[in-house]
Amino acid sequence: MSGYAVAHLDEIDEVSDGREPWRPVRHHFGIRAFGVNTWTGRNIGDRILNEHDESEDEDLQEELYFVHQGRARFELDGDRVDAPAGTFVFVRPGVKRTAFAEEPGTTILAVGATPGEAYEPDGWEIWAPLRPLYEAGEYAAVADRLHEAFEAHPECPALLYNAACCESLAGRTDEAVEHLRLAIEQAERFRTLAANDTDFDPIRQEPAFKALIG
Repeated sequence: MSGYAVAHLDEIDEVSDGREPWRPVRHHFGIRAFGVNTWTGRNIGDRILNEHDESEDEDLQEELYFVHQGRARFELDGDRVDAPAGTFVFVRPGVKRTAFAEEPGTTILAVGATPGEAYEPDGWEIWAPLRPLYEAGEYAAVADRLHEAFEAHPECPALLYNAACCESLAGRTDEAVEHLRLAIEQAERFRTLAANDTDFDPIRQEPAFKALIG
């Protein structure tokens, strides 16, 4: 296996969760040290980055954005920042951020990681394209696809967690509990997440679920 890989932006397939399309750079190269993706706004006025603030305990990521081509307008806690090609924008957790295309084809490279913590791939790039099916209530189908994805990417316990969420909603109680248990074994944070996740409301009173959550 070679110690390096090369790809042009257009060689990385674009995917979408029904909102803004992006190219999963980290997933394409199998990067384990940090998250990195590109986002493109096709037309003037297109939102390139979903509005978020990285303030949740499972996030808290510092993010660095680089405008690769075109021109972007960032909105950072209400401030507007003009960002032509070649501009870096660094944003800490807690700052609400989003960005819009000011020119057709504006592309932003985003790099992020949580200070003081080893980066853990969570399989978000795999989960996101399944989100429309999840929102349509196709829980069993999504769970089955997540099982297949986890077999190929066992380093991503969030795939197991999301499968457990879908199994709970699909009425697969035993599978939901087992896959949640396996997710927690790999990452303790999923215990806290599950305690407040409404996807587990259908099984919240099950003794096995209560035993897991504590």
